[in-house]
Amino acid sequence: MACRTAILISGSGTNLQAFIDHVADEKLDLDLCIVFSNNPDAYGLERARQAGIPTESFEHGNFPSRELFDRAVAGILDVYEPELIILAGFMRILSPWFVNHYAGRILNVHPALLPKYPGLDTHQRALDAGDREAGSTVHFVTPQLDAGPVIDQARVPVLAGDTAQSLAARVQRAEGDRRRGIVG
Repeated sequence: MACRTAILISGSGTNLQAFIDHVADEKLDLDLCIVFSNNPDAYGLERARQAGIPTESFEHGNFPSRELFDRAVAGILDVYEPELIILAGFMRILSPWFVNHYAGRILNVHPALLPKYPGLDTHQRALDAGDREAGSTVHFVTPQLDAGPVIDQARVPVLAGDTAQSLAARVQRAEGDRRRGIVG
């Protein structure tokens, strides 16, 4: 039986599209039951609609605190009863309340080889440090930012002349190739 899965996004939805494609190709046994975005204009919402996945969105700026926003998001997600929540380019730090509400059921796709480079600007930070490889990490979400147990990593070489954008594009391709490592 497919795992009921909610995916949270903030932008174009390239990771979301990889999930949609892997489910369609029967490479992942997920029931993508809802896509939520904190950005009502996120193109990823259109990707979800085209795939027949319900969508919801509202801006976090309309809430006086992070926790109140997270409680509103949980109110939507709980209607769909997700067994798993995947953060796929969701550009929000979750409140401890949200993490505890879904303890052990939240995965994050982070664009760095954790424990290196938690947070933002990961590709530029890898270039600035002179790293020979970069990549992405799928990990369980804990209250500490990008510090949960690692599930899988995709690695790519850093090439001479790489920019943060070219490195990010290569990491995204590798993420799509490794999507099966997330749930099976």
